[in-house]
Amino acid sequence: MTARIFQPARSAMQQGKAKNSWVLEYEPSEARVIEPLMGWTGSGDMKTQVRLKFDSKEEAIAYAERNGIAHRVEEPKPHRRRVLSYSENFAPNRIVPWSH
Repeated sequence: MTARIFQPARSAMQQGKAKNSWVLEYEPSEARVIEPLMGWTGSGDMKTQVRLKFDSKEEAIAYAERNGIAHRVEEPKPHRRRVLSYSENFAPNRIVPWSH
């Protein structure tokens, strides 16, 4: 059973660029099944309920190696944000022409 080490995405309620924690969670070893009466999904795999948080990526990797857990690390994608000012809406070299 392998584990995934990643940095979770911020929720919509958070601001700023700081991402402090890294998470180790197990990948499911069996498929989820739909319970016929209520329609809930379930699984007999109890390790998917385990979610460990670490302060750094190195701590998470060290924990996985110390306990003999096969793991893969997913690096966070770089943050792409273009800062625009209000005056750029009226620039003559604007990519999309002004429609009014």
